[in-house]
Amino acid sequence: MNVLQRVVTGTARFVVKPGVDFMGTRCVLTGQIKRLLPRMSFNQNRSWCSVGPADDRPEVSLNRLEGEDNGIVEVLMCREKARNSLGCVFVGQMRELVSSLHHDTAVHVVLFRSLVPGVFCAGADLKERAQMSNSEAEHFVQSLRSLMNDIAALPMPAIAAVDGFALGGGLELALACDIRTAAHSAQMGLIETTRGLLPGAGGSQRLPRTVGFAIAKELIFTGRHVGGEQAMELGLVNRSVPQNQTGDAAHEEALSLAREILPQAPIAVRMAKVAMNLGAEVDISSGMAIEGMCYARLIPTRDRREGMAAFIEKRPPRYIGE
Repeated sequence: MNVLQRVVTGTARFVVKPGVDFMGTRCVLTGQIKRLLPRMSFNQNRSWCSVGPADDRPEVSLNRLEGEDNGIVEVLMCREKARNSLGCVFVGQMRELVSSLHHDTAVHVVLFRSLVPGVFCAGADLKERAQMSNSEAEHFVQSLRSLMNDIAALPMPAIAAVDGFALGGGLELALACDIRTAAHSAQMGLIETTRGLLPGAGGSQRLPRTVGFAIAKELIFTGRHVGGEQAMELGLVNRSVPQNQTGDAAHEEALSLAREILPQAPIAVRMAKVAMNLGAEVDISSGMAIEGMCYARLIPTRDRREGMAAFIEKRPPRYIGE
């Protein structure tokens, strides 16, 4: 089975097993991996991961909406003391939650939002990073890049609600999503060149594909921030709205978008995402072949028959994701 077939059938995933190298980093894991992954941290003196004491308060959690919003899941970032910076525990918890969503057919839309006022994600945890050796820092950035790829590969649409600062890795996280909303007051930028680095978690690749190469080069070379309104003018975000009194205007706008997606046929939406994402990386002829493969997957579905019947009977369709 090739990569395209694994993506189309939804079987592509990352597996971590005890006692094996993961992204080039030796992990010492005992017991249930799901229980331990959120507590993985880098040993300061060796190039392997160790398991530290658990924190009762998660830095990342899931919120499954109910009622009419059933099918929308929010990934909540709540590392308040460090402004959602991308530390080892935060990244481990995010990786576990994103992995769990890959095979959850009950989830139709994923929404990434922050519970920390004024910030989406402040980027790298520089205090942790300063304690790492060169090889440890390289391995950790590789794990960040892998996490962003996992987010980009989610089979359902992913929306980032940027209600505050999204800098460096924080913007790279938003870029890994399919759609972005932002408050006018939000600040976004890939600031790595101001720290002697370049965007290493996908930003140097996803930003040019989002805003065009000339604009991306200007933003990355200068390390400049842009506000929500300018971000929309550049095509960096889909929608920008004035901030509200509760500080969650981008989240409200993202939720509105999610509610527009929710009634559509789930398998059709997923296959449309596959067709666009894979087609964008190949020539038009290959893209047409990818589209044809994805379309063929929809022909035998019950949802396609329901869509046709609802049109003929002049009623709203009732899709079940089969």
